Amino acid sequence: MEGMAMTGTTVCLGETMAQVTPADGEGLELSRELRLAVAGAESTVAQYLADLGHRAAWVSRVGDDPLGRRIVAAVGGRGVDVSGVRVDPKAPTGLYFKDPGPDGTRVHYYRRGSAASRMGPADAERVDLAGARLLHLTGITPALSTGCAELVELLMERASRAGVLVSFDVNHRPTLWSSLGEAGAALRGLARRADLVFVGRDEGERLWGTATAEEIHAHLAPRGTLVVKDAEVGATEFSGSAREFVPAPAVEVVEAVGAGDAFAAGYLSGLLHGSNSAERLALGHRLAGRTLRSIEDYVPADTLERN
Repeated sequence: MEGMAMTGTTVCLGETMAQVTPADGEGLELSRELRLAVAGAESTVAQYLADLGHRAAWVSRVGDDPLGRRIVAAVGGRGVDVSGVRVDPKAPTGLYFKDPGPDGTRVHYYRRGSAASRMGPADAERVDLAGARLLHLTGITPALSTGCAELVELLMERASRAGVLVSFDVNHRPTLWSSLGEAGAALRGLARRADLVFVGRDEGERLWGTATAEEIHAHLAPRGTLVVKDAEVGATEFSGSAREFVPAPAVEVVEAVGAGDAFAAGYLSGLLHGSNSAERLALGHRLAGRTLRSIEDYVPADTLERN
């Protein structure tokens, strides 16, 4: 992929939920004021890409409720194509709460039976790959339901046949899986089918017992490019026989939620612009750093060059 400038739309598919966060930084038990926002791994990537001048589309389902309408308006308002979002009148929009504390932020999901969890193979018809250059998926979607897992596999197959690059962020969410063994096997299988894989070093150790970036690479044996993120240490790209490491800049971390999606978006933006490996990784770090310094999952990046 070195030096390859890409054109066309990046299609991102996955659930976006309404997010409730204590406005005063207190935990949920003590906070007196709550803020309502919009958050979802795939739509966050789409919004960042749109901020950075790329064409991006987000495909999902939301409920026929105020939260669903709020989400679609917010994501569409950032310049993302939301024409592939379906309103499901029989299921609600998902919701989750962030609970900050001295040991970090915990997340509480209320998404079982949500509109997005009801997606399945039939939803593939709303994913327009004709003008796409890149399809971005995460390991969150297949954990939502059997139908969602089937949809992800179908889209990977169709994208590969259409010559569309498949990007897959492992994005392991332990509470969404019935067991660690199930998650490890499913996410390994999907990663091996993608052209570009993002995974945290800590995720690899948790899922597969791989302690280093090199061990993750050997374990997954990816067919394309692998990017291993190691928090404040840095990120390593493996592409063919080449290996590139770029250290993470020092950042005063306010909250880590959302940083991985920001990193993926920065890296993908560099890829779409035809940047080299080091530049792609550096842009990923730069975008992630903005999120790490904020309590927001998504920090608009249309002013990136001025900050």
